[in-house]
Amino acid sequence: MPTVIDAVYLAEAREAGHWPPEGPVEVAIAGRSNVGKSTLLNRLAGRRALARVSKTPGRTRGLIFYDLSVRLPGTGERLALRLVDLPGYGYAQVSRDERKAWQRLVEGYVKARSSLRLFLILLDARRAPGEEEIQLVEWLRSERVPHHLVVTKTDKLRTAEHGAARDKARAAFGPDAPPVSLVSGETGEGVDALWALLLAGVCDGGARPL
Repeated sequence: MPTVIDAVYLAEAREAGHWPPEGPVEVAIAGRSNVGKSTLLNRLAGRRALARVSKTPGRTRGLIFYDLSVRLPGTGERLALRLVDLPGYGYAQVSRDERKAWQRLVEGYVKARSSLRLFLILLDARRAPGEEEIQLVEWLRSERVPHHLVVTKTDKLRTAEHGAARDKARAAFGPDAPPVSLVSGETGEGVDALWALLLAGVCDGGARPL
C-alpha cells in the first residue's frame, strides 16, 4: 500500500466545463447515496475528514476534486493522483430535474476528461445492484472507460458471506462483468488490495512519478 503524503480538497464543479485544469491522472468514484463513498475516500486518503461524511444522503451536488501525493511502495517514488467524488444517485428526495442535471454533468466530465484513467462504481454489500448501476456499466463500456466494481460495507457481513457478495455483484452484470473488489471504509478491510488496483490502473494508463 502506498503512503499518502498529502491529500487536499481542490475544487467542486457544479456545471459542465467548470472543472479544474487537467493535471494528475484521475480516478472517478461513483455510487448510490449512502453507499459509504465519503468514508471510503477518507480511508484511501488516510485522512479522517477530507471528504465530509453526512448523515443526509444526496449531499454531494457536484464533482469534487481531491489531489493526493503518494509515495509508491518499493521504489519510494512519488505520484500525483486526483480522486473525483461524483454525485450520489438513487436518492428519491432529489428532484428528477436535478438528477438529470447530475447525469449530464457526469457524462460531460467522462467524455471530456482525457486524464480520467479509472472509474469506480461502489455497491452496497447488503443490496443487489440496481438498474442505475447496470446502465452505468453499459455506458462506461460503450465509452471504453476502464471501470471496476467495489462492494462496500463488508464489515456488515459475516466472513462466510463475502464470496456470495462478490458472486451477486458479478451475476448482476452478466458474463462481461467488470472486476470486483470487496472493501470496508470503516475497518480498512480490502483497502490495500484496492490501492494496488488503483496504482495498476493509473500507471498502465500513462501516469508518471513526480
